[in-house]
Amino acid sequence: MSRPRIVVVGAGFAGFHAAKTLCRVSKGRAEIVVVNPTDYFLYVPLLPEVATGILEPRRLTVSLADALPEVQLVLGEVDGLDLEARRVSYEDPAGKAGALHYDRLVIAAGSVNKLLPIPGVAEHAHGFRGIPEAVFLRDHLTQQIELADATDDQAERDALCTFVVVGAGYTGTEVAAHGVLYTELLKKRRPRLRDQRMRWMLLDIADRVLPELDQRLSRTADKVLRKRGVEVRMGLSVEEAKHDCVRLTDQTEVPTNSLIWCVGVRPDPVVEGLGLKTEKGRLVVDEYLNVPGHPDVFACGDAAAVPDLTRPGEVTPMTAQHAERQGRRAAHNVAASFGSGERKPYIHKDLGFVVDLGGTDAAANPLQVPLAGLPAKVVTRGYHLLSMPGNRIRTATEWLFDATLSRQSTNLGLIPAVDVPLETASPERVRRHP
Repeated sequence: MSRPRIVVVGAGFAGFHAAKTLCRVSKGRAEIVVVNPTDYFLYVPLLPEVATGILEPRRLTVSLADALPEVQLVLGEVDGLDLEARRVSYEDPAGKAGALHYDRLVIAAGSVNKLLPIPGVAEHAHGFRGIPEAVFLRDHLTQQIELADATDDQAERDALCTFVVVGAGYTGTEVAAHGVLYTELLKKRRPRLRDQRMRWMLLDIADRVLPELDQRLSRTADKVLRKRGVEVRMGLSVEEAKHDCVRLTDQTEVPTNSLIWCVGVRPDPVVEGLGLKTEKGRLVVDEYLNVPGHPDVFACGDAAAVPDLTRPGEVTPMTAQHAERQGRRAAHNVAASFGSGERKPYIHKDLGFVVDLGGTDAAANPLQVPLAGLPAKVVTRGYHLLSMPGNRIRTATEWLFDATLSRQSTNLGLIPAVDVPLETASPERVRRHP
């Protein structure tokens, strides 16, 4: 009897941990295939440290071949799922079409940048979901300060030194917190900019920073940001974006060349083409992570609207913590579907969250114990090292170097702005333009 083939779409937090767990629990009784645009798992929470020169990009990437040696990796972007024919269609990096048959399917396609119908945003803003965007932002921030140092036009210099971050959630808050420290560091190395203000703005239509997290974390982050001079503007957003300025919803015009879009994420577009029931764009599943009417199809992570059994009537938020746990639970339930183990519903316990604010600052509430400052920083970095599936020693070493040596700030200029458009279904890949 041939082994059942399990195809996992995506190798983010949910897909990676689903595949890893399946290897362990299936014990060779199933063929496991992962379809992903890249050959690595990306530890997204540390992207702000790539964007500000603390960590090198490879520290956040874990080779799928090394971490999942028993898995067949198919490089490609999934562009179609036929649930009736049990077929996954994809396009490989060379543009060649391919297809895979499956016996069980795990949809863990993740998410992409959330777009809003605001004039100019798609053309002039840049998101923050993958390595290309983080590397581009690092070079962009560096170049802006270099250009400001080279001009004597004060208005132009002010615009070059103004940075607007939209979205005060987890990502936007960390980008602003790390970004202001990075540009201040660049400024100190340029005597001509001694009296120049580095203006950072953090905007959100919510009433507080980190609206999805505990209010104590929100207050800590808000206090740190304001102390560093970040203009925290709640109840405000962008009404129009141009190449040299943005107009806010209060009609204020802010001259800037830097619009960083962190308003949140939406499920991968492949979910939309299934014709199945969704909730806020996420595929509806039951508490066992099964797609109703399709016992051979499971979904988890950002692509799935997983019922939150601790809060009846609600679904779990789109966080890495949930995606990782759901991936593991989906793996066990898939294995149970072909006779290995028992399926169980997804039930979670909130272990708390950590927010790295750069320098010696952080906000954390491990096991609901609120922490701030250096103790929170220690907990935050410890949490990340434990959560990373690889590169722990290299990452810790680079943190040590950053604390003891002068940070490198070379502008490599490897990724031009046109190659990291905001409107892309695959932010983990560079989009080359002719």
